[in-house]
Amino acid sequence: MLRCDSQNSLDESSQKQSNQNDKKERPIYSNSRHTVKAFEVMLTMRKQKLLCDVTLVAGNLEVPAHKMVLAACSPYFFAMFTSFEESKRDRILLKEFDSQALALLVEYIYSSEINVTEENVQILLPAANLLQLTDVRDACCDFLQTQLHPTNCLGIRAFADLHSCSDLLNRSESYIERHFQQVVECEEFLALPASQVLKLVSSDRLVIPSEETVFECVMAWVFHDENRRHHLAELIEHVRLPLLSYTYLVQRVSMEPLLNADLRCKNFLIEALAYQLLKAKGDKEIPFEIRNTHPRKPSGLPKIMLVIGGQAPKAIRSVECYDFKEERWYRVAEMPSRRCRAGVSVLDGQVYAVGGFNGTLRVRSVDRYDAADDKWVASQSMRARRSTVGVAELNGCIYAVGGFDGTSGLNSAEVYDPRTKEWTMIPPMPTRRSSVGVGVLNGLLYAVGGYDGASRQCLSSVIRYNPETQIWTRVADMSTCRSGAGIGVLDGILYAVGGHDGPDVRKSVEAYDPKTNTWSPVADMAVCRRNAGVVSLNNMLYVVGGDNGSTSLGSVEYYNPKVNVWTMLPTQMSIGRSYAGVAIIDRPK
Repeated sequence: MLRCDSQNSLDESSQKQSNQNDKKERPIYSNSRHTVKAFEVMLTMRKQKLLCDVTLVAGNLEVPAHKMVLAACSPYFFAMFTSFEESKRDRILLKEFDSQALALLVEYIYSSEINVTEENVQILLPAANLLQLTDVRDACCDFLQTQLHPTNCLGIRAFADLHSCSDLLNRSESYIERHFQQVVECEEFLALPASQVLKLVSSDRLVIPSEETVFECVMAWVFHDENRRHHLAELIEHVRLPLLSYTYLVQRVSMEPLLNADLRCKNFLIEALAYQLLKAKGDKEIPFEIRNTHPRKPSGLPKIMLVIGGQAPKAIRSVECYDFKEERWYRVAEMPSRRCRAGVSVLDGQVYAVGGFNGTLRVRSVDRYDAADDKWVASQSMRARRSTVGVAELNGCIYAVGGFDGTSGLNSAEVYDPRTKEWTMIPPMPTRRSSVGVGVLNGLLYAVGGYDGASRQCLSSVIRYNPETQIWTRVADMSTCRSGAGIGVLDGILYAVGGHDGPDVRKSVEAYDPKTNTWSPVADMAVCRRNAGVVSLNNMLYVVGGDNGSTSLGSVEYYNPKVNVWTMLPTQMSIGRSYAGVAIIDRPK
């Protein structure tokens, strides 16, 4: 009897425990579409003016809406409808709003969609700021970042500063510093106030070929308006005159009448000349303090080197990165598809892999890498299929030159403008060039060597393209034929590295001086290389991977022009890569 009661108690307890477990394990029902459907209905109701309890007025436009919806999505409207007199009104005049911006933003509040364009971004951003719709404001800032160009970056910077968009302001300032030489040639620069010019020329991070660029831009700004002459001394004080050559100081700076008429400017010139004379005498220590003798440092961020895709021995997707500060290699996000024999260029801090071969076809496609997010996204495709293509950035655009389309070598070339997001054909080269090397020097694009499929010859010839005249001009030939040579630029000199002439893979290197239009040999690399990537950093020229005619190489070596010596990087890539793309970018924070 006791046992039966005990058994019943156990059964009841077990049943209760089971019921409790079932109750705990039963999932809570959730409908992910509920909120979306609710807003879809509210949007329909607003368009039909059903249950609307407020009308917003801007200019001649009236926008019906629901206070609850507006307050739920905008802190501005929440405060208006809970704490101010407007909470009692059903018609509210918004004097500070652009009518188009108000209509777009109210529509966004209901639909969560908005199309930011070049035509509406300047009215949307301040309106979104006022309504505290931070996601729309950020979308406007992201859009403006993609529109940065030497002709508009100063205006975008001022716009970002006016509306306290710190990320856009920082990106704009960084862009201006990186493209300073092109920016100061635009009308926006000449319209700047003195305070902004002073801030620019004082920057330690300007990317310039020489200090002459800064001096000339100051003089151009002063000459643009004679009322600016009283600003000359305060601007010249921040030009690093001691870093100019003695010849330039004597023949250009000292001959400028405005400088000679200003006592402070004359003292700056005397100081610079004294520094040059002491340096010429070989004095290691300057006996008195001379200002502005330190070169500008374009970027305070550590650098990384990306090695993209390549042939190992087939086309691959992998991308690896060398961190110069930590002196180590590591993998980053793979490309969306396999790619070798592509051209690579950096534009506004992002890396573009252009054309190439995917293991089956020569492609027109372009992928773009954002290091901050460690991801690749598709960009606008070229007009022509191009593998073994030469690619370089010039004046804020990407040029793709020559290459092989799967049938023949190409003499065509095209340019990508990030503002229009379109590729446009430019005048063709006189000669077909696949496996061509491309470099930019003094605002001109050089196409070096390559293979002429028509005559079946490797080339020693070199041509350069002037984007202003749109004319190709032949310059001095290299001393030897080079197809698949790596091209790099360092201190105003263009280097042709390795390559091959038919069966012979070369380790020789030669350098082109545009001032004399001559090629000169420099020290040979440690190993023979063709189809290697070449980049420059900190006055060194890096040559990455390639192949020796039979094996893909994982080694990297760098050239120091001061001592004319090549040195191997201690650590190699994880795999050998030929036909890989190489780029230097800032290491993400």
